[in-house]
Amino acid sequence: MADKLRCAVIGAGGIGLDHLHSLSTCHRAAAVALAESSAQRAREASARFNVPRSYADYRELLEQPDIDAVTIALPNHLHGPVAIEALKSRKHVLLEKPMATSAKEAAKIVEVAKNMKRTLMVAQTLRFNRHTQAAKAIMERGELGEVYHARCFWRRRSGIPRIGSWFTQKKFAGGGCLYDLGVHLLDACLHLLKDFEVASVCGQTFAKFGPRGLGEMDWGKSEVDPKRLFDVEDYAVALLRLKSGRTVAMEAAWACFQNQETREYGIDLLGTNAGLSLYPAKLFRNALDGLETIQFNANKVPHSEDRIHHFVSCVLDGRKPLVPAEESLKV
Repeated sequence: MADKLRCAVIGAGGIGLDHLHSLSTCHRAAAVALAESSAQRAREASARFNVPRSYADYRELLEQPDIDAVTIALPNHLHGPVAIEALKSRKHVLLEKPMATSAKEAAKIVEVAKNMKRTLMVAQTLRFNRHTQAAKAIMERGELGEVYHARCFWRRRSGIPRIGSWFTQKKFAGGGCLYDLGVHLLDACLHLLKDFEVASVCGQTFAKFGPRGLGEMDWGKSEVDPKRLFDVEDYAVALLRLKSGRTVAMEAAWACFQNQETREYGIDLLGTNAGLSLYPAKLFRNALDGLETIQFNANKVPHSEDRIHHFVSCVLDGRKPLVPAEESLKV
């Protein structure tokens, strides 16, 4: 393979633009094409990031022999079908979360990637966060002792992504805040625990703001249905019991009345020797004069903080990604 990975981005919405920005700052990659069904979004993205080719149909893009890898930034219901087609076209694939809208479809993606011997990575951004990487090092040193319980959460005060967009319609999104926010924190939490084997789950979802047209924020570039459909959850809570005996409590909310001074998102790990919280990374433990709190600067981290840069390096160097597809399948 050449020194530079020839990449294409499928989808030029808000996240697709982020992919293009990352590729434009990666010295080991080049954005050679994009696929976007909106002619206006395609023109704007191509001009902004100097992408030489654009296609209205992603299938035509996948037929191009001079493209080594694609990054997929599409509505959730398209993740599975497009990823499978890309892998069958012998492209390496970076796929936005969630991997798919069903476990069966996610398993098929992993199977095809193995059969085609292509690199597949889900873009779980929090694994690359420097505070997550610092926390991972602490966990691997065993400083917490036995970790018996964890809590992960992402609760927005008012953060529904444009009511009526694909985010708020189940047929396109598969789910609401759980698929949008919860998957990020659950993945980072299980990654820190190095434990993805779940024995049981109990949970509950609610839709208390979106159906009333409340809690909206202006994010994204996708079209909005004038009927402003909202048939997904805007709050979800779950308790996971892992096969190891540990428990994980998870919360996700697009909108809720809460103290604005609290963390919007984070992870808390309880151990027999110390506790650890994110974000930022803080360690809580006993000291000679009582309790002490240590906040980590996390200046040096083992992996790039940019998920796209990491993916590019893994493909070019033949390394296993920080986000193995098998772990994403379990999330």
